[in-house]
Amino acid sequence: MPKIVNHQERRAEVVDAARRVILREGIDAATTRAIAKEAGYSNGVLTHYFADKDEILLSALRSSHRRIVHRLKNKLTGHTGLSALREVLLDNLPLDEERTQETALEVGFWGRSLAGGTLLEVQREEAAELRYLVRTLLDAAEAAGEISTGEDLDDVTERLLALVDGLSVHRLLYPDRLPPEALVRLMTAELERLTP
Repeated sequence: MPKIVNHQERRAEVVDAARRVILREGIDAATTRAIAKEAGYSNGVLTHYFADKDEILLSALRSSHRRIVHRLKNKLTGHTGLSALREVLLDNLPLDEERTQETALEVGFWGRSLAGGTLLEVQREEAAELRYLVRTLLDAAEAAGEISTGEDLDDVTERLLALVDGLSVHRLLYPDRLPPEALVRLMTAELERLTP
């Protein structure tokens, strides 16, 4: 009797293997051969589930983004305005092992995304969703009187997102200099600048 293969499970295994290779060795080392070996399959098996390496990498990036969105939805329950904004910003910082891995994966894709193509499109779409969320929460916080700033909220949004990216990269590069509590302190101080 032929073995029944769960195609969704196998795709997920390959995506998880790609993630492990990227985190351990970097995105350039994530060849189809390395990913197949990590997953315990032959190169030929991968071609049944993915058109090429870029599709595998893209799937790994989207899978990571889905996990983040799911976690955020749970964290935002019961939060609005400034409280929700704080949760969103802190959740996007590498404050624990899970978020450090997510950040490392994301940053690993940045250089490759700059070459253009689908990876860049996906990065921009996902970043636009986060930007929209931050801007919407700033509007809500301002309407509730929780923040008061003479600045354009689009500028505030860009500054907060740039701070997330900068702190995240610095945490990956200089973990001894920027422990998690320093990231929280710096982000909290930036949010306090917005309060009346």
